[in-house]
Amino acid sequence: MKLVVQVKLLPTPEQASVLEATLRVCNRAATYASQVAFAEELKDRNGLQKEAYADLKARFGLSAQPAVRAVKKVVDAYATLRANLRAGNLGPPTSKRYRKAVGAPIGFRPEAAQPFDDRCLSWQYDARTVSIWTVAGRMRGIPFACSPDQLKTLVAHRKGESDLVCRGGKWFLIATCDLPDPEVYEPVDWIGVDRGIVNLATTSDGTNYQGRRLSRYRRWQARKRAELQRKGSRSARRRLARRKRKEQRHATHVNHRVSKEIVSVAQRTGRGIAVEALGGIRERVRLRRDQRGALSSWPFHQLGQRLAYKACKAGVPFLEVDMAYTSQRCPRCGHTERANRPDRDRFRCRRCGLAGLADVVAGVNVRDRARSAWVFVTAPAPSS
Repeated sequence: MKLVVQVKLLPTPEQASVLEATLRVCNRAATYASQVAFAEELKDRNGLQKEAYADLKARFGLSAQPAVRAVKKVVDAYATLRANLRAGNLGPPTSKRYRKAVGAPIGFRPEAAQPFDDRCLSWQYDARTVSIWTVAGRMRGIPFACSPDQLKTLVAHRKGESDLVCRGGKWFLIATCDLPDPEVYEPVDWIGVDRGIVNLATTSDGTNYQGRRLSRYRRWQARKRAELQRKGSRSARRRLARRKRKEQRHATHVNHRVSKEIVSVAQRTGRGIAVEALGGIRERVRLRRDQRGALSSWPFHQLGQRLAYKACKAGVPFLEVDMAYTSQRCPRCGHTERANRPDRDRFRCRRCGLAGLADVVAGVNVRDRARSAWVFVTAPAPSS
């Protein structure tokens, strides 16, 4: 499995200024290569490298390998754009967003992340330093900080490129690690997880991870954003950007804590984890204006990602099951009706009278569907 490890660089002010100049030059070079690819309609790496390689070295002073990395960065950006267009993520071809995306070459921000491979970047794990190519030559002995577990993962499994990132005046290296997939054990049962807005996650065991505190925090942040947007000054826009990043970090921390606890319970009890497949939910539902903000800021997709990769890392079985009617179906008699759920919090079956918390009942239905699905997943292939 692929895992990214983020370490913090601790450069001196002089080193930081050189790193900043390097990012700016590399991104100007990538923007130029993107303009060449757009004008010549080049889609493959070899064609673009043949067309722009000499200019990147002569005009921007890049060495051979950084020039190759800039070309690869542009090719990957256009491949991502084509994938988004095919998936419809930018709307239909007649939409303004679609036309804007295909009507101009891709540009790169002056401080966008820059990939470095092992020819441009080397790690000295014992000294906890890195050596990196810059526009001022090879810069050696830049210290980095990370936890002992991260260092152990880097030493054993780091492979491929590492991205140099400047975020809020701080410098980071994001390294890709290729870990072997642990063997997934045979689960004795399943933990069904129902995700929601009011309750972030509710398990079939009855454990409820409430989202009231997170919702309260988001409403407070929304009020502060409105105040700053009314001001409209440059300082207000900087504060808005900082608040946005702070809110994202807070939601990420909450999802990390919830997913870690669920995975640890499943691993300790020998069970698997099952969640609802909630893909495309924003396109399927129509909401009132006052509900749109709550749904757009609902971090359910990130929670599902956290559960999936933590379960994979721990060797815990993980399944996504059909979400249809999980909150309206009675787990005891199977009766499905909208009236079984008179309000958001309560469930009461109109046929057999089973009553309980609606989110717990949904978690139980997810667990039951995982039991049935796992039989088909692990069934032997039929003989010819």
